[in-house]
Amino acid sequence: MSRSLKKGPFVDTSLLEKIEVMNRGSEKKVIKTWSRRSTVVPEMVGHTLAAHNGRKFIPVYVTENMVGHKLGEFAPTRLFKGHTTRVAERAAALAATAPGAPAAPGASSAPAAGGAGAGGGAKPVGAGSQS
Repeated sequence: MSRSLKKGPFVDTSLLEKIEVMNRGSEKKVIKTWSRRSTVVPEMVGHTLAAHNGRKFIPVYVTENMVGHKLGEFAPTRLFKGHTTRVAERAAALAATAPGAPAAPGASSAPAAGGAGAGGGAKPVGAGSQS
């Protein structure tokens, strides 16, 4: 749900005061802020704000395209490292054990201990339930 238009955009007063002081003196310093909920207003354009992401401060250079968005949108709090590599390792292992694929050096052609019904073993391609 968005904020009412008659209220106007929310900006922390302390942050807005710092920006106005810097605009009057035409200074360009990095301002640290914890206020991720503040809306970017046109007075902030051209300044660098260091928004806190919960662990460290992320420098955000404010451009005209950012006006109207929240400051926290530009300082992500989570780091996506990709999906686990187990999926890729399992796919490589299945490709290596597929019929017609060359066996790895030192690997025997005997099935793994426990047989096919030991749980965790994959069905070969094309082996459906034939009743």
